[in-house]
Amino acid sequence: MATLYLMAGLPCSGKTTLARTLEQKYAALRLTPDEWQVRLFGQDAVDPQHNARHSLIEGLQWEVAERALALGTSVILDFGFWAREEREDFRSRAKQLGASSEVHFLDVPSDELLRRLAYRNEQPGLAFHIPEEMMRPWIERFERPAADELQRRD
Repeated sequence: MATLYLMAGLPCSGKTTLARTLEQKYAALRLTPDEWQVRLFGQDAVDPQHNARHSLIEGLQWEVAERALALGTSVILDFGFWAREEREDFRSRAKQLGASSEVHFLDVPSDELLRRLAYRNEQPGLAFHIPEEMMRPWIERFERPAADELQRRD
């Protein structure tokens, strides 16, 4: 049975690193929107069009994921999934396709997230440069998954 893996966590929590590990472990298709966005639009995190572009990429990636799941291939969505409602929506979609689902939550204290952010911002690559003043409200807004969300659903 194909599985939809949802990577839940804030930037710098280690989602993509874990997603790469799961990709190898389960021979799953990994879809990371930030990688596509940086390649298509560069470092646009502060651009007014960033969020609209990001939503379009996530939509395209879901279409790819949906087809892969229907074909029996497991998929990792490295979207962050900040809200329970969003996590539940994608789990319901997986169920409709006959796939199981798992939420992988990376719980990192805010001071460690900010330390990692400072380090990440110094590195070139496929990760967005995110100003610290953007990150702080995100930390407050993130909805931590409840224990029942962390259980595999078949």
